[in-house]
Amino acid sequence: MSKVDQALDADDLMILAERIEQLAADDAEWVARLFQELLRARAHEGELLAGQASGGQQQKGGEHEFDEQMAQVALDTAEWLRTLWEVGYMGAGNFRSQPRSAFPAIDLEDVRKSSLFARIRQGKHALPFPPPTRQGLPWHELVEGGAGTQLVSAEIVRDEVGLPMGAIIEGCSEWQVLEEDTEKQECVVQHQGKGPRFRLRLLATDSAELRRELPSLTREIHLQGRGGFNSYTLEWPLENGQTQFVALRAATWERALSEAEHWLAITHPELYGQVRFLAAEN
Repeated sequence: MSKVDQALDADDLMILAERIEQLAADDAEWVARLFQELLRARAHEGELLAGQASGGQQQKGGEHEFDEQMAQVALDTAEWLRTLWEVGYMGAGNFRSQPRSAFPAIDLEDVRKSSLFARIRQGKHALPFPPPTRQGLPWHELVEGGAGTQLVSAEIVRDEVGLPMGAIIEGCSEWQVLEEDTEKQECVVQHQGKGPRFRLRLLATDSAELRRELPSLTREIHLQGRGGFNSYTLEWPLENGQTQFVALRAATWERALSEAEHWLAITHPELYGQVRFLAAEN
């Protein structure tokens, strides 16, 4: 590489500056201006190179973060598809093939509208059974919310002799009628025989109040401390008179309640939302 092709270093620039001062006044003026422009171009080039280097570092960090994010999305997607396949989760019957018989055909709109996928992305447990739907969309807050009263559209479906066969609430026809009080125009309903029970009070044509029933059962959670660590165990009576002790993967009382609810949803879905857990006095 010739000297002409090589970039000028700091010493070369100093020598040029000194030689400019030795030029005649007429020449020194325009050469000095050209030299200043050269220095500005050199400074701008340095800024661009520094910016590219900094941007490259940020891009590498961003790519690393994006990779981790995409990995989590992939894991969440796998959990979503597994739940759809094994559980036939909320609205899965609306897919173009039924769960357990053929893998559901899923398009972009299914991903965008799936509250199950959104729920898994939030790090929450997926219910092991389909929740009720509201106008075709999963109604999670009804199953997991409090005991507030909601105004809904509802009707009781009866057989030829007037006995209740079921209820249609917010467009969902999979509600079972467990009890009915004809005088008060209200009944106790449960979705598919799983989850909390609700009291449905008819107001007018296609209008009703839906209120979640308070838990009717209580179960105790035992706290044990050992070596500075706490462990929690759920005491659950069995039908044969014996008692089952379920170890809960929890280090705090709040997490113990969450794990107990999750265990109940898996093993006794017909009682989910109907049990109040109490701290046992050891």
